[in-house]
Amino acid sequence: MLVGIKAVIVDLDGTMVDTLGDFEEALNRTLADLDLPPVTRALIERTVGKGSEHLIRSVLAHQLALPEVTGLSNVCQARSVDTLYEPAWQRYQHHYLRINGEFSAVYPGVVEGLARLKAMQLPMACLTNKPLAFAQGLLKAKFLDGYFGWVFGGDSFERKKPDPMPILGTCAAMGVVPAQALMVGDSQNDALASRAAGCPVALVTYGYNHGQPVDQAPHDLLVDSLLELAERLTS
Repeated sequence: MLVGIKAVIVDLDGTMVDTLGDFEEALNRTLADLDLPPVTRALIERTVGKGSEHLIRSVLAHQLALPEVTGLSNVCQARSVDTLYEPAWQRYQHHYLRINGEFSAVYPGVVEGLARLKAMQLPMACLTNKPLAFAQGLLKAKFLDGYFGWVFGGDSFERKKPDPMPILGTCAAMGVVPAQALMVGDSQNDALASRAAGCPVALVTYGYNHGQPVDQAPHDLLVDSLLELAERLTS
């Protein structure tokens, strides 16, 4: 039983919105611009969650190592992750901002859960490793922005989850100590950041956790939906 909760911090990708479709579309448009083969959704699911830089670098490394790429006569050492990252990041931003939310869907129970939490008069912040502009656009596109008094992205702080800095910064902005803020997420990034920051964490059983069972990550509560979370907090 969680007691003394005065604020709620909610992750975005994999927790509120299934965004794999957005990632897949933006990445594959980017890869096409770079004359690289498309990426599989399975790879995206294993890689997403640690910020756009990590995602792009991981995908580039994987695609450049494919036999159909290394076997091409025009491949040279200059065509590396480091040399391709900057153009890839520019093209990725261009494509993602154009399709943001178009190929994604809000998970069941999210709207109902957020409404219940808001009715409890709990201040809420969205904290994600997604770039802030992407996060704000997605929340607006999915009509979720009205539930949050604060929104912080992966570029809002010097470090990203699983570092505790973003959670500590969010708690400071909300005017609560970490022990009073419940972090709600879908992966070990959220779990480890919460533990290091000293705040309780609830994990959803769906979402993206780098291909690992989420129940193996540190947690205080495991729920199947945000609606269940709100019900557990009020019971």
